[in-house]
Amino acid sequence: MPKMSNLLFILAQSESGEIFSLMFVIGIIIAFFVFLYFVPLNLWITAQFSGVRVGLFELVFMRIRRVPPRLIVESMITATKAGLQITTSDLETHYLAGGNVPLVIKALISADKANISLNFKQATAIDLAGRNVFEAIQTSVNPKVINTPPVAAVAHDGIQVIAKARVTVRVNISQVVGGAGEETIIARVGEGIVTSIGSSQSHKEVLENPDKISKLVLSKGLDAGTAYEILSIDIADVDIGQNIGAKLQAEKAESDLKVADARAEERRAMAVALEQEMRAKAEEARAKVIEAEAQIPQAIAEAFRNGNLGILDFYKMKNIQADTEMRESIAGSKGGTIDKNKPDKPN
Repeated sequence: MPKMSNLLFILAQSESGEIFSLMFVIGIIIAFFVFLYFVPLNLWITAQFSGVRVGLFELVFMRIRRVPPRLIVESMITATKAGLQITTSDLETHYLAGGNVPLVIKALISADKANISLNFKQATAIDLAGRNVFEAIQTSVNPKVINTPPVAAVAHDGIQVIAKARVTVRVNISQVVGGAGEETIIARVGEGIVTSIGSSQSHKEVLENPDKISKLVLSKGLDAGTAYEILSIDIADVDIGQNIGAKLQAEKAESDLKVADARAEERRAMAVALEQEMRAKAEEARAKVIEAEAQIPQAIAEAFRNGNLGILDFYKMKNIQADTEMRESIAGSKGGTIDKNKPDKPN
């Protein structure tokens, strides 16, 4: 039994030693990888052989500041090989500000090869402003063509002219930050086209000399305050649209007709109102005559009482009335007329 217990004790000690050794080896491996992560030794060696003077602890501090050392070192190697004077601190600052470091380096190299004046400060400002600095350099080297939408304008003769233009521009590096974009160029060119066509006496003049439009527009200095420099403006197409003058005249004639109809209706309404007014006045006069006729018997009776009218005079008046009614009835049945100015024959 003592021998068996000693054997078990020896086995336990050997197993614990193996576990400790295994854990020690694993710890060394983890520490090695952590060391390589914070101390990019291979990246430092690559930088030294590429002529980039960067310290090993500087790479460690980049990792601590959450700046990818590989991005900075590779950008520094590219810049150094291209002959650019840039420090790692400049690249770190631009990266921490949210900039695109490789794109800035690429743009600086392109500008240097194309003899375009662009320093690191300008390039980073353009990049942080949200513009593609490399595309701006490419546009400076290879001018860009902007096609304007169809622009319609009316000449003095009333004919609509529709023109399309192609604007050749290149980037003005000094105006990229804060300068207006393509939309402003298109709007200004469209305004110039409208002005040029509108000042033409006839649409034929525009068709015969389309270069007149481009010359007038180009002379206005439309690229002021923009990120582009206009090199040329070419009229790509000129079409004839509607006869706006005739259309406006037709609409004006129709409008005048409606106004005349409204005025005629107003006069008719006034005439109808006047007619109704005259009818009312006639009815009023007729009522007064009837009222006056109703007072005649009273007047005759009053004349009898006062002795101003005798019985013979009364009957004579009756005979005259009867004679008048007979004449009127005869004239009405024969369709003739009675001369009322002719004196009646005495009875």
